[in-house]
Amino acid sequence: MIELATAHRPTLDNYDRRRYRRYEVVLLGRYMLESRREYPCRTIDVSTDSLSLAAPVSGAVGERIIAYIDQLGRIEGEITRQTDQGFGLAITATLRKRDKLAATLDWLAERQLSRGIDERNGSRIVPRNPFSQLTLPNGTHQRCRVVDLSITGAALTIASRPPVGTPVALGRLGGRVVRHTEDGLALVFNTVQSETNLRALF
Repeated sequence: MIELATAHRPTLDNYDRRRYRRYEVVLLGRYMLESRREYPCRTIDVSTDSLSLAAPVSGAVGERIIAYIDQLGRIEGEITRQTDQGFGLAITATLRKRDKLAATLDWLAERQLSRGIDERNGSRIVPRNPFSQLTLPNGTHQRCRVVDLSITGAALTIASRPPVGTPVALGRLGGRVVRHTEDGLALVFNTVQSETNLRALF
């Protein structure tokens, strides 16, 4: 059984409301369930008291886990809900650690905006077959060219560019639009992929 620290849950009376802000920052990481099995993950959004992860395997509600997230470090907590993409986590931390997390999240959000919200991480893969289809929420398909792929997303050349935030599917992989480019767009996948799977699909 993973040993975790006792939860510290400050109230709004003694805890600045700013620190409850939810940040949509995308970071790679790994998490360990109570079984001690580890899996890759990607953050969907983070606050100082909760964390949403895109993850291939979800533990049970109430299960305590340890996650190591790029630039955030070690995060401990308890699974509060399961989602289509993974699960939500209530963070266990001292007030001092929450203060540090709030400062880091502010910095990451500002840096992400200054970089044009390029949310992709990992090495790029050039597909053998670059042509694919992008499916929009209304079910229509648009032919596109895959410029490159990473385990978290893809860059596409496409004539029509749906708004940032639009849920889409590149072939069989679900994701959402995160940025427009001069001749297309960038999208982030709903779940972290393996390079083996990407090479097999593209």
